[in-house]
Amino acid sequence: MEHIDFSLVDWSRAQFALTALYHWIFVPLTLGLSFIIAIMETLYVKTGNPEWKRITKYWMSLFGINFAIGVATGIILEFEFGTNWSNYSWFVGDIFGAPLAIEGIMAFFMESTFIAIMFFGWNKVSKKFHLLSSWLVAIGSNLSALWILVANAWMQNPTGMQFNPETARNEMVDFWSILFSPVAINKFLHTITSGYVLASIFVIGISAWYIIRKREVILGKRSIVVAGTFGLIASLYLAFTGDGSAKAVAQYQPMKLAAMEGLYHGSENAPLVAIGILDDVEINVDEDHFIAELPIPGALSMLAFGDFDAFVPGIYDLVHGNEEQGIISYQEKIKIGKKSIDALKAYKVAKKEGNTNEAEKQLKIFKENYKYFGFGYYAGHDPHELIPPVKITFYAFHIMVSLGTYFILFFALMLFYTLKNKIQDKNFILKLAVWTIPLAFISQEAGWIVAEVGRQPWVIQDLMPTIAAVSKIATTNVIITFFLFLAVFTALLIAEFKIMLTQIKKGPEEISKN
Repeated sequence: MEHIDFSLVDWSRAQFALTALYHWIFVPLTLGLSFIIAIMETLYVKTGNPEWKRITKYWMSLFGINFAIGVATGIILEFEFGTNWSNYSWFVGDIFGAPLAIEGIMAFFMESTFIAIMFFGWNKVSKKFHLLSSWLVAIGSNLSALWILVANAWMQNPTGMQFNPETARNEMVDFWSILFSPVAINKFLHTITSGYVLASIFVIGISAWYIIRKREVILGKRSIVVAGTFGLIASLYLAFTGDGSAKAVAQYQPMKLAAMEGLYHGSENAPLVAIGILDDVEINVDEDHFIAELPIPGALSMLAFGDFDAFVPGIYDLVHGNEEQGIISYQEKIKIGKKSIDALKAYKVAKKEGNTNEAEKQLKIFKENYKYFGFGYYAGHDPHELIPPVKITFYAFHIMVSLGTYFILFFALMLFYTLKNKIQDKNFILKLAVWTIPLAFISQEAGWIVAEVGRQPWVIQDLMPTIAAVSKIATTNVIITFFLFLAVFTALLIAEFKIMLTQIKKGPEEISKN
């Protein structure tokens, strides 16, 4: 094995994580707020009430601020595939590039075309055409998310492709299996629904702020009813898609599931840890690491496989193997993967020398062992290096689930008191709504941490680890750009926060004059 610069790998991962986490601050608000605006404008067109137009234009102004800054961070994120992860881009560019190209050609252009009409066409086109433009912006935003999430889901569960040994690239053979894989469907539905929840909380929190200050009370109440209804439906569906996502993780990424639950030793009737505190030792998988826990017996087996008696493998089972359950050890997978890598190299040598028989023999060995190709890069390494950061994944997962449960109760409570016309008298609940806004963003970031940290060290599950995907560039360059991006993204975030606050303090009165 050639020398691996782990410093380069770690800094490249850190830079991509930084960009993704900042980008994801803006994206879910765009996804959800676009639909809330379209619903509000629909009420305006249907009722003819100018107050709904005024409400729509106000929330549209906040949407525009967020959309502009979110686009800037997203562009940088895509560039990093070429600069920091060129080996990855070569290995799967034929597959990964297709959804991103469709996103750019179809969804983004559709979104950017109609957003101009949505913002500047109020008195220039008919009401119905303007309404159509608002809905198309919402649909376009979510279609952009679809293709990006399909690409990400393929990394979690590579399917619909065939490896070309001549070019050392994976090539797409079945587009539809990539688009409609269980991981892609669940990831898309769960992710966009979480965006709807965040945007609903955002609208409710700001509306509550107005009601507390006895400003724009009508706008606040009407916005709470729309966002509360949208958010409650979305939060219930979010729980449903979360269940589907967990089942997909159990099937295709068992190590991620084990890390999410801090499950070191698998069992039938496996418990789900509702609340737990892990110790500081992760490398020793021979023992459990809970200082304190509140388990729900059998719940994990039911969550993962729909059967209380189903066996859920733990970290120990996956690393060391479990012959009784038919689980082979990571050490064995490393041997199989190494055999595949060596066969590919031998195939290329034989082809170059014109030895057809040897080339065919090595190609057969390569294909027979390709399933664990990526494990081969860890030959000579400790198999425990293939365990993701358990504590980070565990706590992020439980924060996400806990907050998701709270959001359901939150929406029900806000709707109940608003429809009863008592919300203006519930000062504590109104303040709670304001402080729930940052909790919604924390939940979003926790979800992405689970999805991405939980699958480490894989860039493509079982086929390419981060140590093989990184570009061969100077570590110093990555460090410099890391801190440059940190400064730029932080400045953008502060700018958004200040501009948003300024617009919120102005209120819709200023908007209605334009």
